[in-house]
Amino acid sequence: MRLEGVGRRYGVRGPWVLRDVDLELTGPALLRVDGANGTGKSTVLRIVAGLDRPTAGRVLGRPRRTAYVPERFPPALPFDAYGYLVHLGRVHGLRGAVAGRRAAEWLERFGIGGYARTPLSRLSKGTSQKVAVAQALLAEPELLVLDEAWTGLDGAARGTLDDAVRARVAAGGTVVFVDHDPLRLAGEASAVRRVEQGRLVAVPVTAAVAGPDPEVRVIVEAVGAGEPPALPGGVRAVYGTAGPGRVRITVPAGESDAVLRALLGADPAWRIRSVRPEDDGSGS
Repeated sequence: MRLEGVGRRYGVRGPWVLRDVDLELTGPALLRVDGANGTGKSTVLRIVAGLDRPTAGRVLGRPRRTAYVPERFPPALPFDAYGYLVHLGRVHGLRGAVAGRRAAEWLERFGIGGYARTPLSRLSKGTSQKVAVAQALLAEPELLVLDEAWTGLDGAARGTLDDAVRARVAAGGTVVFVDHDPLRLAGEASAVRRVEQGRLVAVPVTAAVAGPDPEVRVIVEAVGAGEPPALPGGVRAVYGTAGPGRVRITVPAGESDAVLRALLGADPAWRIRSVRPEDDGSGS
């Protein structure tokens, strides 16, 4: 699969989110896409997965079996968890019996077999995310695209997804992913690309494996109602306010993923407004 000179902007006069992006994906491969918030990482993934069309350039050779997991799963669908997985399995070309068997297997692997007949609208955010991941895995896709798919998952489910990614690559597939945790699948990515000023820049894999400088701190700003959720023990965070209904949390870069999971996994979830280095000089 190749992206050739791909550009994307929204509206005839809108700014270019991406410009002149070239990318070749040949399985087996595990590609990590990095970049600051708002640089266009999700746009890259949506174009790779075929959910968004480039304004310029072209995409060639996308595998027939392609699956995508968004950061947030839309729960307002007229299915229960099992029915939704079977439906998506059949959309991917599986026979009904095969789709049913795999749906049941993935529900059990993610520890949510007891929710098989629960309507999607009644599932918690964490359980909904497990269903979203399961729908992408049950058809054994040749191309798997994961946009913050680990967000909201518990530790066991994150490990299950890690193993599923390894299995897809071992089977000759290609996995493209974005994740807040800089150590996600550290040392296993075959390539890393960073989105910078609308371009896709190659990053040495060894640099990505090194993870964040322990002295670097980031500021997470979020908007929500009530008190912000408690953070896991051991997270060295400093709270501040950024206005009514807004919280500013300063935390070591390596611990920011735990903060984001807590905010996004709250009920109701907090909306992430920005994630930026402490010393970048940005205003709130």
